[in-house]
Amino acid sequence: MNQGKIKVQLSGVSQTLLPPLWGRAQVSKKYGSLFYDAKAIELIEKIDYDFSTSDKLVPGYLPLLFVARAQQFDSKIKVYIAKHPRASVVNIGAGLDTTFYRVDNGLIHWYDLDLPAVIDIRRQLLPEPDRVTYIAKSFLDSSWCKDINAEGGVFMIAGGLLRYFEESEVKQFFSMLADNFPDSEIVFDMESTLDWDDFGTWIEMLPPSQREELKAMWAEMVKGWWDKAPQDQKDKLITTLKLPIKSNCEELFDFEAWWNQLSANETEEVWRDFRGSSNWHLPKWALEDANEITKWDNRITVIDQFPLYRNIPQDSLRIEIRQFMDYSDRIEGLNIIHLRL
Repeated sequence: MNQGKIKVQLSGVSQTLLPPLWGRAQVSKKYGSLFYDAKAIELIEKIDYDFSTSDKLVPGYLPLLFVARAQQFDSKIKVYIAKHPRASVVNIGAGLDTTFYRVDNGLIHWYDLDLPAVIDIRRQLLPEPDRVTYIAKSFLDSSWCKDINAEGGVFMIAGGLLRYFEESEVKQFFSMLADNFPDSEIVFDMESTLDWDDFGTWIEMLPPSQREELKAMWAEMVKGWWDKAPQDQKDKLITTLKLPIKSNCEELFDFEAWWNQLSANETEEVWRDFRGSSNWHLPKWALEDANEITKWDNRITVIDQFPLYRNIPQDSLRIEIRQFMDYSDRIEGLNIIHLRL
């Protein structure tokens, strides 16, 4: 363990708190004129974790996804607290999010809500400042609603959270909010129900050298999963692959030898099969039109829905990242949704 650093050991959905933090720090270092999160950089230095592996395994567009979400949330919060300067802002599924430090107007009260194990790590890394309260509860536990002072208005954000839960749980969550916070607002990000496995259009835009980089990136990500996955998940992937294991590989686990024999089209097919069979990155709940939520509860209205990268500056970004952002917005694969309850 690195001297003086804190080791983060979590399981389940809670494991996902590190990539957004790392992504905001990375973009802040590389593209500080577009987005800068000093607190994210500070926290990365306090954590005992080899983030160099993320540089190798995470697609170039993913840090920008986290930053775009942060920028959209920041903008929505600032508009709300300009009208309600003493509002309560609730960060649901806060993880190691640092939004408070970017938007604080000196008057709001901020609540970071997450599971007890996450809040424990958060307190070690980032003790509660003035006007910030940590709540160690599940977001599905309605008792946290009683911990919020709603007198000055309530604005909520939920970044990268709802995709991990079944639709029935999400319905329960929104009804709970409507019961406890009438006239409040919430902003969250959501994947579309569109087929995200079809990246063919975007890939075809890339020059050959970048296609090879993409193939290598996929190989690293699938290999990283393969090395750690339990045998039953490996067996599931093997049985669902449309392509057989190449016969001249010495053994089934010689992943690199097998992968290196595949064509570009075959690697894309394996990638799709891998995502489907391993449930990697696949949301439990997805949403194409926010108006569907209003059918669940007539107290809910849609204020706004728009593609994730709308109005996000692209200056200085590599061309393939800009192309991905444009492609994502064109198919509305990732959206920001703003509701009133």
